[in-house]
Amino acid sequence: MTLRSAILLCAALSSAAAIAQQPAPSPSQPQSWTVRPEWVRAHEEFLASDALAGRGSGTRDEEIAATYVATQFESYGLVHTPGMSSYIQAAGLESIQLDGKATLSSGPVILTEGPDFDLLLSSGGSASGLLMRVAVADVKTAKVPAGSAVLLTGANDPGSAFQAYRQLNQSKPALILMAATPGLSSLLAMLGGKTRTPIHLTGDADSARSGNLALVRFADKLPADGATISLTVHALPQASRQTYNAIGYLPGTDPKAGTILLSAHLDHLGVGRPVNGDDIYNGADDDAAGTTAVLELAHALAAGPRTHRSVLFVCYGSEELGLLGSRYFGEHPPIPISDIIANLEFEMIGTQDPKMPKGVLLLTGWDRSNFGPTLKERGALIGPDPYPEQHFFERSDNYSLALDGVVAHTAAGWGTPPTYHQPNDDLDHLDLNFMTAAIQSLVEPVRWLAASDFRPAWNPGGAPQRGK
Repeated sequence: MTLRSAILLCAALSSAAAIAQQPAPSPSQPQSWTVRPEWVRAHEEFLASDALAGRGSGTRDEEIAATYVATQFESYGLVHTPGMSSYIQAAGLESIQLDGKATLSSGPVILTEGPDFDLLLSSGGSASGLLMRVAVADVKTAKVPAGSAVLLTGANDPGSAFQAYRQLNQSKPALILMAATPGLSSLLAMLGGKTRTPIHLTGDADSARSGNLALVRFADKLPADGATISLTVHALPQASRQTYNAIGYLPGTDPKAGTILLSAHLDHLGVGRPVNGDDIYNGADDDAAGTTAVLELAHALAAGPRTHRSVLFVCYGSEELGLLGSRYFGEHPPIPISDIIANLEFEMIGTQDPKMPKGVLLLTGWDRSNFGPTLKERGALIGPDPYPEQHFFERSDNYSLALDGVVAHTAAGWGTPPTYHQPNDDLDHLDLNFMTAAIQSLVEPVRWLAASDFRPAWNPGGAPQRGK
């Protein structure tokens, strides 16, 4: 028996048993559905298990996770999307690897990767420029010459640091250094414990974007402004692999009514830098939890009466490498993007955010459209994102579709949990009751949306624009 056949058999048996447990709907009441915590736990126990070694982007472990999702879709009764002959959409990836022995130098001063600095992002080639210090408070007005080496000072949290980095990078400096602060200590871990280098979809090398960014622990050792700073890196041979999107389709009764897209990402960081002896980054919250939400909403909708609108369920690969799975989906959509009337992405819904009301998920970009408020009116446990400074709306798979005009938002639990991109993002640190209740609250609002003629719309000025 093949791996896919074994997974499909288990999925079919569990689905049949689950449907058998559902109460028969009353003739006088709309059909109801109960999301059971044991189903939520079962998905997490597989997807976030050590056996999948953290579902690393573009790895065989990611492929196994995608196969699991695909077989669940099939067992629920979802079909192939029109034009596809499989539940899996595969895409080629190419990437640059480094040996981890970079140096920063200026005259007699030589800093070594590891003890002295962390190389967070690299273009894959060496770089040098004249040093220029810029405070975070002055980033918007600073005149940074192209090809310079900027030392960013005063950054106290990752959100403001990366915002400043993006702003400075528009001037095309050769190198950006950040002076380490206690608030930036988690930056390397947030990137998976290793340098991010350009990775791109096969045949799309021009889309690869990665500047040079280093977090310097001993910035006081750097020379005065105007001195030449050089970054030396050593690239290894380019690696090729594939990433995998799992896609299931629930056809509606009216092909012209539009399609709803429910999505999450199924990959995580794989095996990385050990923390307290653990090197498997299980990703139970990020984003096995979101994948579980997509699965259980597919489970619920497929078991009910046929909907007016079609519903597309997608779990993307390689989100952690720069939203590559969703980018490929957007460039090779199985249905026209113009047919998608709304996208609800699920990201890290496994724990309660202390800034949100009890039991409530945050929705990114709440004020940008009428989508979130309308779902809330129908009973969805969602509310406004309390972290606008983190720019979560622009940091998830919903964003590329939003740039294409689709009303697309992300629902999440705790926006900044202590387990984020850590090996202890595991089953023991999930709140399964919170997850289950949150998913349950969305079943009827999504079913209503699929049955109605309501079309979510951007509020004035809410639609994101490319290049802004």
